[in-house]
Amino acid sequence: MVKLLFIGDIIGRPGRRAVASLLPGLKAEHGFDLVIANGENAAGGFGITSKIADELFGLGIDVLTSGNHIWDQKEVEAYLRGDNRLLRPANYPVGDLGRGSLVISPAQLPQVKIGVVNLAGRVFVGPADCPFREGREVIEKLKPETDIVVVDFHAETTSEKNALGLYLDGLVSLFVGTHTHVQTADERILPGGTAYITDVGMVGGRNSVIGMKSDRVIKKFLDGMPQRYEVEKSEPWFSAVIAEIDESSGRALSIRRLNLPA
Repeated sequence: MVKLLFIGDIIGRPGRRAVASLLPGLKAEHGFDLVIANGENAAGGFGITSKIADELFGLGIDVLTSGNHIWDQKEVEAYLRGDNRLLRPANYPVGDLGRGSLVISPAQLPQVKIGVVNLAGRVFVGPADCPFREGREVIEKLKPETDIVVVDFHAETTSEKNALGLYLDGLVSLFVGTHTHVQTADERILPGGTAYITDVGMVGGRNSVIGMKSDRVIKKFLDGMPQRYEVEKSEPWFSAVIAEIDESSGRALSIRRLNLPA
């Protein structure tokens, strides 16, 4: 059995501190074989830098996924070319700038290979190639190497996430949604053996608007004027999922949510 931890979108410094505070204890308690996190909001809520990516890897995260904010920090382009543990969505039409998938062997299970695929939605998010066609093509290329595949689908709507999760059911071991920063309560094993959740949630201020100070966001809703958003620093909260995968078949055995104060 392979045990995975997938951490929701890490929001700025409060999110990084929450990971630093909780991840060592969680790893000691559960013995995770692989830790994956979405890091696209780790730099002040907008993007990720090379320094922050190295910081998160140093905290015990094995793979970082991303989404529509991946290009917010210009320096990340060089980092994406050099460290393939930071993924950008595979269906972004950006040629060889970074990678959208990888195969990794956990240090404690060197005989096991795990594929990780990052995809982005197209509804209300921005330009991207078809995540259904591109996603299936990428996954099928990984299949000769491993039956254990994890997908992070960074998308806005529950319908697009539901549809892609069911489309890939049986082809992947774990399908998680990210981007909306609010953890959903629909974790389950799909009929084909894929562990699924519509959104993992986030690591950031609990009493916020998806990680940002609420007063700025509320003011924009009230008067429509531009606001400079700021990361909420109080009451950090840690959201993630734990999944157990059968090593031989790649089918999910269990999935459960984590919600912890940091």
